[in-house]
Amino acid sequence: MTAPMSPGTVSATPAAGSGTTSRLRNGELRAMVARVLADNHGTPLTPRAIAAKLGGRSSGAVGNALKALADQGHAFTASAAPLTYGATATTDTVAAATITPAPPRPPATTRAARPNRTTTAPAPAAAPAATPPTPAPAPVTGPVTRPNGTPYHPRLLSGMPDVVALRKLRDAGIPALMYGPPGTGKTSVVEAAFPDLLTVQGDGDTTVADLVGEYAQTVDENGTVRYTFIHGPLVRAMREGRTLFIDDATLIPPTVLAVVYPAMDGRRQIIIKANGGEIIDAAPGFYVVAGHNPGVHGAVLTDALSSRFAAQIHVSTDYDLAAQLKIDKRAVKIARNLATRHANGETGWAPQLRELLAFQKIADVLGVEAAAGNLVGTAPEEDRATVAAVVRQVFGKDLAPLALGTRI
Repeated sequence: MTAPMSPGTVSATPAAGSGTTSRLRNGELRAMVARVLADNHGTPLTPRAIAAKLGGRSSGAVGNALKALADQGHAFTASAAPLTYGATATTDTVAAATITPAPPRPPATTRAARPNRTTTAPAPAAAPAATPPTPAPAPVTGPVTRPNGTPYHPRLLSGMPDVVALRKLRDAGIPALMYGPPGTGKTSVVEAAFPDLLTVQGDGDTTVADLVGEYAQTVDENGTVRYTFIHGPLVRAMREGRTLFIDDATLIPPTVLAVVYPAMDGRRQIIIKANGGEIIDAAPGFYVVAGHNPGVHGAVLTDALSSRFAAQIHVSTDYDLAAQLKIDKRAVKIARNLATRHANGETGWAPQLRELLAFQKIADVLGVEAAAGNLVGTAPEEDRATVAAVVRQVFGKDLAPLALGTRI
């Protein structure tokens, strides 16, 4: 009696008359490896462990399949020593790929039985199955769920929901730059508009390797040290036809950010010099959107960057939404007052939606006056006196920033 297979084990049909596993067709081992990764999502596995689950396949062949999956973004390198891999959001698509088995070979014939130098015309190949069309996204009539599970409340942009407008810009190949003060919801709208998003958080230390990838030292199950080029988010987005969001793009050194430009223009191609001049072409659907915080120290919107983003969209706090979200009316009133003063040049800071949401959370825990005092303490030092005056006007008393008192 054959022992039952353990969970997560993928069986390969043995070849007739042999005690070894059958020869696989092109791409079949990769699909089998992807299935093991998908079935063990969240648990990184070594090539040897996957080979064992596949009934004793060659760990070297499995390792090659894993590297190919990782290069295509369908797996990721979880650790270098020991070398382990894990599943990504697209691993299931490879695992579900159907590999048509090869037809059995006809019995061998003797040379005498073969017709002289004649061949039989091959049967016409069957037409490939039509790829089902991608379903159109549902109409946006209310909140859109972001990847972290929180709802995003769309706003109007050119007469339509902002997430719809951004998707239309993507379809037309028009890169978008979202700009506005920190905390106004630039990241939220981008995440809501593009479920396939890959994000790069920009800062002054961002390097070309953070975008395109770099060599990493790995150790295989035999203890051999190897150097493998691990592709970065720009390459993954290009290969998989996904959206790349470069947050705080204007904090990235211009010479670094320039690596993205060839992928955005008519070339839609980059060359990775660090990986032997590897050429990466952008798949259909690849799109770039960026975030910019004007006024933040070090943020520079260069002409080269600005010219690449034909659509530039200002994002400000929606104070009506803040009221709808049941944030204390006094906090919204303070924010509106300071926003007007900011527009008139009287102060350099005003609370945005992020600060108002934090205000309500603190009010729910410590009380509304403590939250108002914390709002004063949150303000930049040069604007703190103005903020304190507005808080005093609304609450009718002086409220100091949160601070520890005397010993109990």
